[in-house]
Amino acid sequence: MAAGYFLGASRGLPTGVSGFFGYQFSIGIAIWLTASLPFVAVYTLLWTVKRGWHRPLRYLIATFLMGVPPLGIIGWASPITAAGILFPGWGWWGLGAMAAGLMLMASRYWPVAVLVLGGCYAWSIASWIAPTAPDGWVGINTEFRLSTGGRNASYEQHLETIALVMKAAQAGARTIVLPESAFGVWTRTTEQLWGRYLVGSGVTIYGGATAIDPASYDNVATEIMPERSRIIYRQRMPVPLSMWQPWGRGGARAHFFESPTTEFAGVSVAPLICYEQLLIWPVIQSMFYDPEVIVATGNGWWTGGSNVIAIQKASAQSWASLFGLPLVMAFNT
Repeated sequence: MAAGYFLGASRGLPTGVSGFFGYQFSIGIAIWLTASLPFVAVYTLLWTVKRGWHRPLRYLIATFLMGVPPLGIIGWASPITAAGILFPGWGWWGLGAMAAGLMLMASRYWPVAVLVLGGCYAWSIASWIAPTAPDGWVGINTEFRLSTGGRNASYEQHLETIALVMKAAQAGARTIVLPESAFGVWTRTTEQLWGRYLVGSGVTIYGGATAIDPASYDNVATEIMPERSRIIYRQRMPVPLSMWQPWGRGGARAHFFESPTTEFAGVSVAPLICYEQLLIWPVIQSMFYDPEVIVATGNGWWTGGSNVIAIQKASAQSWASLFGLPLVMAFNT
């Protein structure tokens, strides 16, 4: 059951892997199956034939282990993410209710859990209101095919993105969110280019970039205003294998548990970049610091029309709904 659930939820991975690395589709299938092994192994090892409290408790332990590092690094597609769909606005109580419901599903009272959770789902469908952005905030989606592993941006792309920003500003936006890697490699030249075009616009921009040093690089979020700019967030958990490569030099650094929230445009935001939207611990850690807005960005040029970005957006919406927070999203596809 665990294998079927995980493989179904991650069915877009073979296409994405093939698109990112340029490998044959069979390599994507192999990585898809390999990625499922830790998830399946944890649930398999903790399974027991004993009834009573043994199964629900072991299921809870398995869910917890796959939600926090080190196993939580690859613990995406957790069913606990559905808490925001079934219990919108419940916050921590909703998270507890979801955990209790999942535990009940592993007991002999599972028909009761099906009825209760099914009823909550039906009620959610009837009354669902998707999280919205705060007044004056807007997320801009782009469709750029970036080079250098999706982390570089040409001069022409900068000009096109600036044009999109100016159009949004003319429509009344004052706080604009751009996708992951929108600024490409972060340099003094990039900073000056954007600062020059923003003079007199009155807008503040949140956008992704790559900060490089001789040993490695960081996947970051920056704040740009006409008078100044700064890096405000360094990604806590880049994508394993394609970005985070702890076995060698040159990969992205993982800033585990650093900066769960950051200040942007004068408010406290919970930044979730790409892969972080699929995990449990980054958003839970951020919620402990009472952010005012969730900002979810991604760069999905490599997904090839699969369901990866749709799952990222659904996850971000679920978390924002659970804690009753505004949500701003911006993705490059």
